[in-house]
Amino acid sequence: MKLISSDNRRIRLASMADIDTLTMLARVVADDLHQHGIDQWNASYPSQAHFINDLNRQGLYVAEIDGAIVGSVTIIPEAEPFYHEISWDCQKAYVLHRLMVHPKWMRQGIGRQLFLIAIDVANKANQDSIKVDTHPDNYRMQSLITSLGFVKRGYIKSMHRIGYELVLSHESNKGVDLNVHR
Repeated sequence: MKLISSDNRRIRLASMADIDTLTMLARVVADDLHQHGIDQWNASYPSQAHFINDLNRQGLYVAEIDGAIVGSVTIIPEAEPFYHEISWDCQKAYVLHRLMVHPKWMRQGIGRQLFLIAIDVANKANQDSIKVDTHPDNYRMQSLITSLGFVKRGYIKSMHRIGYELVLSHESNKGVDLNVHR
């Protein structure tokens, strides 16, 4: 299923054939995070099992450029036990997990496009909001999150993460331009 396509870029639901590539990409992204002093991911997270679980839940999306996978995101119904540590505006929500973009392709709008897909998927599923968390030192991700209108909801102590939420106004989010390259 192709969700977005523009020139040589596309975002689609992942398939089992993508799992090994995503697992290798996760190691590259984890190394990049560590090189930037961010202790968010490691040699075993996210793992192949995480991606297979996301795929089985039909929530794993990949971003491709010229047929090569350069990023991914998981978009699934919110069921995080740790999320109860802070106050959210909405309970009926999707959560965005494991957003990653190959370091070579960062700052080219791919992460933004993956977020926009998440907004579209959540709107179509009639969710009230989208939640996401990130490491307190991951300023690149925090900048992207807030640039898209997400609001900081608090610090999730047990995860050492900051939680953000975008309350969806189904009327105002209709027709979101998924081909925006920023």
